Amino acid sequence: MRAVAIDQYGGPDTLGVQDVDDPTVAPDEVLVRVGASSLNPVDHKIREGALDGAFPTVWPLVPGWDVAGEVVATGPAVRHVEEGQSVFGYVRKDHLGTGAWAEQVAVPARGIAAAPDGLDHVAASTLPLAGMTAWQTLVEDLDVGDGDTVLIHGATGGVGHLATQIAVARGARVIGTCSEPNHDFLRELGGEPISYGDGLADRVREVAPGGVDAVADYAHALDASDELLTTPGRVTSVLDPMGAAERGGTYVFVRPDVGHLRELAAMVESGDLRPHVQSVHDLDDVRTAVDEATRGSGVRGKVVLRIP
Repeated sequence: MRAVAIDQYGGPDTLGVQDVDDPTVAPDEVLVRVGASSLNPVDHKIREGALDGAFPTVWPLVPGWDVAGEVVATGPAVRHVEEGQSVFGYVRKDHLGTGAWAEQVAVPARGIAAAPDGLDHVAASTLPLAGMTAWQTLVEDLDVGDGDTVLIHGATGGVGHLATQIAVARGARVIGTCSEPNHDFLRELGGEPISYGDGLADRVREVAPGGVDAVADYAHALDASDELLTTPGRVTSVLDPMGAAERGGTYVFVRPDVGHLRELAAMVESGDLRPHVQSVHDLDDVRTAVDEATRGSGVRGKVVLRIP
């Protein structure tokens, strides 16, 4: 099958389309014909070798932890999805190298569920990793709800734009940091924008004089939050484990969870959650997609690879 793969760690120039072996399917895995896979920061870290000490690696290495597509076959232990069904999932395995930037991928059953009604594969592929990250930080760890004021750093990025909507749907007030060109976009999501940079705490105080009840960090900005948090320890980060621990909070490395995928699907179907696709690229255009996805604060939502 065709897949984007690398033969050594390095920059975007290591990426190219190759012919690789078809996936093998374990008893508790689902074989998916890939329709789309969205890009995440972890994909770039994997390509650069930053996770080499955390997971065994299979070469050639095919990146991609997000997938949406159609079930081709299921292992005999899989019961909750079936052949021909439209699904979305998080392709987290116990090794690196057999990811979703390919025509087919085998997905562990713990990380796949029926796709939300009304979403095509491109839109559905943006949800698994980023959406479950948002859910696990905001709902599990921070328990954000009615009456809370939550400060979300990186509120218009891949995780942040979903986190903003989840917090709003749960009754919270969201103050979000983002670049100025994204302010109107954040307002559309239900948040109140604050620009990055010096004096951030003062700008937050202008709209929330009493501070904030919780902080979700998706942009490595915990230092700017210390004087604003009214509830010690109610802080979580996906980028700064030591900083979160020093503040009595939590670090989240998203885990696969079928229940959380179903929660996200239900929110999409109720209209409370709308994934935003910034752009779509074909498999052969992967380097352009990666260049765009790694620009930083200018990205709104997700960049997606489409696999016909």
